[in-house]
Amino acid sequence: MSGHISPKSTYLTIFGALMGCTILTVIAAFINLGNLNFPVALAIAVFKATLVVLFFMHIKYGSSLTKLVVGTAFFFLGIMLTLTLSDYLSRGWFTAPRGSTSPASIISLTPK
Repeated sequence: MSGHISPKSTYLTIFGALMGCTILTVIAAFINLGNLNFPVALAIAVFKATLVVLFFMHIKYGSSLTKLVVGTAFFFLGIMLTLTLSDYLSRGWFTAPRGSTSPASIISLTPK
């Protein structure tokens, strides 16, 4: 089985795009986007992962079976992320009232 040979310029272009996305990730980390911090970071990460999978792993020029396997893996990854985020985002986060002690501070380490 002979693989597809991509020109060097393709790899340099993808490398430049990945470096640009890395810089964009760092810039986005210093900007307070409120509730959009996570979706923006995830979108950049998904774009970078897509570039790596398509070009560096040669999935773009792979067989239909290879594309099906990779697509199925991403489908189940999406299901896992959806279920995890639906659990995380639906939890109520409670803060302790002022002046209350944590359960660990009630226990004394020194004998009385």
